[in-house]
Amino acid sequence: MPQQIIALIIIFLFISRLVRQKNRQEIGSNELWLWLSFWMLAAISIIFIKFIDRFVAYFGFSMSGINFLLYLSVLALFYLVFRLRLNLAKLDKNLTEVVRQLTLNNKK
Repeated sequence: MPQQIIALIIIFLFISRLVRQKNRQEIGSNELWLWLSFWMLAAISIIFIKFIDRFVAYFGFSMSGINFLLYLSVLALFYLVFRLRLNLAKLDKNLTEVVRQLTLNNKK
């Protein structure tokens, strides 16, 4: 129980930082809603961890709910890294094309 309270306090701090960043116009509305929904989902998962434990046990997994959430988080992070890698490759390709066009235009 104390771990849950500490985790919820930390999530509250992250959410308050998000709101401050939005007020300072450091992030857009879409980014605010994305991160806000992420942190709210994390808070709900922490609050209902006993239910998640029972849910995981019902499907025959021999782990606790927190381990299951950790595994899901790692999978999500790998997916996000993969997507970032694809976006960086696309950005690199576009940048190369722009530089090539600028070089060709400057030679004329």
